[in-house]
Amino acid sequence: MLESEVQQFVQLESGKLGNLLWRNNSGSFKDVTGRVVFFGLGNISSQYNKNIKSSDLIGITPIKITQSMVGKTIGVFTAIEVKKDDWSYKGNERETAQKKFLDIVKLKGGIASFAKSIDCYRQAIIDFISSSEQS
Repeated sequence: MLESEVQQFVQLESGKLGNLLWRNNSGSFKDVTGRVVFFGLGNISSQYNKNIKSSDLIGITPIKITQSMVGKTIGVFTAIEVKKDDWSYKGNERETAQKKFLDIVKLKGGIASFAKSIDCYRQAIIDFISSSEQS
């Protein structure tokens, strides 16, 4: 399956789960004055983008909190870096920069993962809930 197909299936699944995921287009172009304009979450310069690349899908996953915030639902920042179904991590410059973004999101309490299938996306949510319950 192509990355674009995996992305569509993950976005459809997110809706079924009650989550929101939006496509995060990222890049740059020169405007009519010749000035470079960067767009996409966190894409503030070519140098920064070499080191940290925001994910393909950005959104919110509603999580019901137990005991300490009884009955309240909070939105957890979610970042999903979509890959084609036969992908495996090789640690090249691009993947390393993408992983850095995912690691930052996790470190700050969010849900973040590479996903080459709907199952990978679901597992990221399950892992988050499991790790939250253990804390």
